[in-house]
Amino acid sequence: MTTRSQFVTLFASLQWLGFMFANTVVIPLSTSAAFHLTTNQTAGVMAKAFILTGLACLLQVWLGHRFPLMEGQSGLWWGVILTIASLGASSHTSLTTIGGSLALGMLLGGVALVLAGLLGVHKVLNRLFTPVVMSVLLILLASKLIDIFFKGMLGMQNSSHVHVGIALLSVVIVVVVSILTIGTKGIISNFSILIGLSLGWVSYVLIFGSKQAPIVPSWQEIGQVFTWGSLPYTHGTPIDWGIVIAGIVTALLNTTNTIATLRAAEPLFETDMPDTAYRRSLVWSGVFTMTSGVFSQVPYAPYTSSIGFLRTTRILERLPFVVGAVLFMLMGLVPYVSGFFSTMPFAVGAAVLFVAYLQLFGSALQNIEGMHFNFRTIFRLAVPVLAGLAIQSMPPDSFSTLPSMAQSIVGNGMLMGILIALVLENIISWDKLD
Repeated sequence: MTTRSQFVTLFASLQWLGFMFANTVVIPLSTSAAFHLTTNQTAGVMAKAFILTGLACLLQVWLGHRFPLMEGQSGLWWGVILTIASLGASSHTSLTTIGGSLALGMLLGGVALVLAGLLGVHKVLNRLFTPVVMSVLLILLASKLIDIFFKGMLGMQNSSHVHVGIALLSVVIVVVVSILTIGTKGIISNFSILIGLSLGWVSYVLIFGSKQAPIVPSWQEIGQVFTWGSLPYTHGTPIDWGIVIAGIVTALLNTTNTIATLRAAEPLFETDMPDTAYRRSLVWSGVFTMTSGVFSQVPYAPYTSSIGFLRTTRILERLPFVVGAVLFMLMGLVPYVSGFFSTMPFAVGAAVLFVAYLQLFGSALQNIEGMHFNFRTIFRLAVPVLAGLAIQSMPPDSFSTLPSMAQSIVGNGMLMGILIALVLENIISWDKLD
């Protein structure tokens, strides 16, 4: 019996390791490309992503909300960072200035989250983030990330033309992952992302060859701070207050991940989530938001997708989660491992995540399920969503005539859509118009 129990724990731990890896590996690749990092710097950023993600999971399950829920790099932050990097390039702002200002925004945003957790401000934020606001956030986030993934699938991340061979392989990967996700059950469906990454990477190398030699980052590169750019006013780096403010706003909006995930965990674990769990979770998310600013990572939040993973595996114990997190940290501490995964073709990761992030649209619809819209109340959803999409579709240099402080916010369709939704939801009594 003991042997069987140990086998289940080991297998469940490996499942958690695979889940953490599949949800992390592509993010450092995309941000490193956005900031034009060298291959060795990218490998160092990859190693730090593995280490910090494992550590964040351990501290949350031990000192934070205390449930086996992955603390991963936030999709909201990811979209904002990539958008700001592209906007800055079009406005001729140096990537060093963008990276340094983002780091400062993360540091200040992390402090705000820690204070929010200590003071219990999440109750106020909970009232502000209505189901409609959450739907707007998810729709705009999905559209932004899907746009990035689609260009990557076509081989257009560094080109304005479609690479036909890469595009065809990407379509095949999308079809395979979709079939595994929809047409299978249990462990195969749960690990469709990991299977797609593995098969896609092998196929890419067989068809196009390996263009990169194995990379082994040095410990100096793994421990490097402010890789995206030095903090403002250090080493002559100027500051962009618009980016700093956007970072603080994003940190506060990112609390929606904590609230949504812990809410969804209650029926799964058959318990009422205590108020202290929300507060401790916010504090640790704030700590790792600040840490992300220092180590040039996408900041953290509890992953709502952990709920679906747990429902599939039905293994709710904390031990497999802890072991999986420790193993993930160890992967980052072995330079050969992080160096190897940093050579993954971006097109492969983009094709797999194209399928994975379609679920965001489903989550957006679930938030407004049962709501009735008439010709008046449709404004509460249509205005922020369509305004945000319109801004996202505009060329990045469209807002270059605005003051630099305003460009990073007004030119960010996702942030503007969310802010418009917050205003409309809290100044208009829509129930009276129903």
